[in-house]
Amino acid sequence: MDRREMLGVVGATAAGLAVGGGAAFGQEKKPDHKDHGEHYEMAQKCAKTCGDCANECDEGFHHCIEQLTAGKKEYSKSAHMCIDCAEVCGGSAHLCARVSPLMRHTCDACAKVCDDCLAECEKLNDPKMKGVIDACRKTAKECREMVKMMAGK
Repeated sequence: MDRREMLGVVGATAAGLAVGGGAAFGQEKKPDHKDHGEHYEMAQKCAKTCGDCANECDEGFHHCIEQLTAGKKEYSKSAHMCIDCAEVCGGSAHLCARVSPLMRHTCDACAKVCDDCLAECEKLNDPKMKGVIDACRKTAKECREMVKMMAGK
């Protein structure tokens, strides 16, 4: 057997092991994070709340852009706050969903960003921004609870 044939056999064997090993790995019992109890449940709840807030802020951003296009310059800062808040909330949602040890930091930042976003959006006194304001208020509260729960962990 020459060198090329040997490399081909080795490559085929490695590929077979990867596929077969992957199937065997998929059959192993995956860790059940639900065994973590209250901490896991709170993280999942926070992930959903942060994700919902990100969606509301994206919608708020769209509304602000429409208002800016109509010449209402007072929507400029809120547009910026909404899109940035959506980014931070989205990141926090991802880390909470996977119960990252770093979610304490993103939740802390998320709560502060939500506070700033809702304060800016409240200044507009626009009923169409109510979803953003309510979502930011709820998210800030839940993120603070998550941070408190993770204190010392």
